[in-house]
Amino acid sequence: MDPTILIILGYAVLAILPFALKIIQEYERGVVFTLGKYTGILRPGLRVIIPLIQTVRRVDLRVKTVDVPDQQCITKDNVSVTVNAVLFYKIEHPDKAVLNVEDYEYAVSQFAQTTMRNVIGSVTLDELLARRDQISRQIRELVDKATDEWGINIESVELKKIDLPENMIRTMAKAAEAERERRAVILKAEGDVIAAQNLAKAAKILSSVPGALHLRTLQSINDLSSDQSNTVIFAVPLEVLKAFTGFQESVKKGKK
Repeated sequence: MDPTILIILGYAVLAILPFALKIIQEYERGVVFTLGKYTGILRPGLRVIIPLIQTVRRVDLRVKTVDVPDQQCITKDNVSVTVNAVLFYKIEHPDKAVLNVEDYEYAVSQFAQTTMRNVIGSVTLDELLARRDQISRQIRELVDKATDEWGINIESVELKKIDLPENMIRTMAKAAEAERERRAVILKAEGDVIAAQNLAKAAKILSSVPGALHLRTLQSINDLSSDQSNTVIFAVPLEVLKAFTGFQESVKKGKK
């Protein structure tokens, strides 16, 4: 064979070789098309394809993050809220992700936005604030079901932030303050009832036991006398004073 032809063939092989060799990373898969027809999946490692006849579409199998932008949503009780979320997904079937949807990243993002608005529109504001985790799971289940045919598994959906209108924030703050005041009044009333019951029990015991009231009075005086700064004033009943005055008069008459 003519050496010139061999040289030309050598250069041709060297020129084609970079297009024939493909290195697939461990976290990737290669979707192979032969003359435009899907013919298989390339696994990790050094792989050889036929240039100009076969093409490879690389698909990353690692968990991806989609930041769902702020969405203006109307709750079931007609409250306007702004919600954003983050979605985590992973491709399980690279052939479906390439063959069944044009741009799976854009498709997942758009479907997540639509689903989030629909789910939030089916709950009230109180439910949205109180059951955030449950609503996140509901969104994940709906998006995951729709993306099964794309070969995508939705790992999780998290509602990051829920912004309320300023007037609604003020209204909720007033309602929370009123609720705290109501609870404080109820607790105080319950405390007064318990104190009154205890006083009634104590009074019943003191009145039923002879001398108990005098002992309690002496104990109170003893407690007061422990502090020298206290001044004790005794209120003597009027009947006692009259009896004492009558006793003095009888003594005077006896002397006479």
